[in-house]
Amino acid sequence: MGSTPRQFNQIFLIMKNYILLVLFLILIPFAGCDSFVDVDIPDSQLTGNLVFEDRTTANAAMADVYAKLRDTGILTGLTIGSSVSLGLYADELIYYGTSNENTSFLFNNTLLANTATVGQLWNESYHQIYCANAVILGCENSKTLSEADKNLYIGEAVFIRALVHFYLTNLYGDVPYITSTDYETNRLVSRIPTTEVYNTIIADLNQAIALLPENYSSSDRVRPNRSTAVALLARVYLYNGDWAAASNAASAVLNNPLYVWENNIDKTFLKESKSTIWQFIPKLAGNNTDEGSAFIFMTGPPPFVGLSPALFNSFATNDLRKTHWIATISNGSSKWYHSKKYKQKSNTGTAVEYSIVFRLAEQYLIRAEARAKQGELTGAKQDLNVVRRTAGLPDIDAVGADAIVAAIIQERQFELFTEYGHRFFDLKRTVTLDAVLPAVKSAWNRDDALWPIPEKELLTNTKLTQNPGY
Repeated sequence: MGSTPRQFNQIFLIMKNYILLVLFLILIPFAGCDSFVDVDIPDSQLTGNLVFEDRTTANAAMADVYAKLRDTGILTGLTIGSSVSLGLYADELIYYGTSNENTSFLFNNTLLANTATVGQLWNESYHQIYCANAVILGCENSKTLSEADKNLYIGEAVFIRALVHFYLTNLYGDVPYITSTDYETNRLVSRIPTTEVYNTIIADLNQAIALLPENYSSSDRVRPNRSTAVALLARVYLYNGDWAAASNAASAVLNNPLYVWENNIDKTFLKESKSTIWQFIPKLAGNNTDEGSAFIFMTGPPPFVGLSPALFNSFATNDLRKTHWIATISNGSSKWYHSKKYKQKSNTGTAVEYSIVFRLAEQYLIRAEARAKQGELTGAKQDLNVVRRTAGLPDIDAVGADAIVAAIIQERQFELFTEYGHRFFDLKRTVTLDAVLPAVKSAWNRDDALWPIPEKELLTNTKLTQNPGY
């Protein structure tokens, strides 16, 4: 039986929108190769209403933003991402590779304004922000998307905008906060104070929380829900020293029945873990995490990076994280170590591990620290002990707020190592970078707390200024 004219028109419209989306996704990566301010696509059908008039293509446009986060920039599990780059920049990883000025500069803390990594992470991050803003604008202008769909995609995009700006300000300090896709607006933006960046992040996250649904759109938790935005908000409040707000936000996540603490340490990083808040699905069917490929090596010496022996030796002998999340590789005379939170390095037919961006352990540690800072010492120790017991350790015996906070910071080092730069950011926010890193980094100086603003950005936009020491 043939299609009716109405059915044919519907099929044609869907195919037309798919073609437009494909063009949108093909062209947008080439829009900002040199500088984030160069990202500008003509106001045509590629970024206009048609892509966002159909739920399928609007959803695909948002899915492409997540693919960019997974594959490029600060959150990628590849070697350019923060798990590797900030692990090298702090005291988690040792560089064993051949001469490579970008990686060597990271490891030796000798970054320059023209170091490729500095500009790459800046540009890719702002490109991701641009893509999120394009989704927001497209959905806001859509005449046919339902309100529920608009809220969903705008909520997701606003969350991503806040997330990427969070990492940018923690790396570069004062940064522009980009909320527009307009070239004329973006090409001469100025850096704004970190406090203002944080205030805008909080505003974005509160908007995302109001728009996002409580339940996930799929069982694999690869698209953020409301609690994902709350989890980031808890982190932002912690970094801001707003202890009561951090504790309350973390509690909102921890009290959500969607999440169940995983007592088996070997199941924490499996894709089905109920302690996962948000994760990235691998690019190809059967693939696992990029982190597994970046960290795991089978023979020594390591071809690229290995876990710091000092970090390995700092774990208690009976800490299960030392034996279950770290592998020891030996050639008989020497030993090297690598992170094996993710245990798969290659395709397994069916994926068993996804890259986990937010998980429950961080929320327990956020609330523990926030409680201790407010003098709620019993509750702080209870939260800390949830994490310790799963690692096979006894309850903490620290007495007094300062001792408990110190124990929490140390526990964060053991629990969150090689995860998205937590260690570097913890040293930075607790003002202990200059006390810790000079002992292991001969080239460290206090100006290294901030990365340089990329040289090309300074030449392109005269309103931008450089960080001290560069």
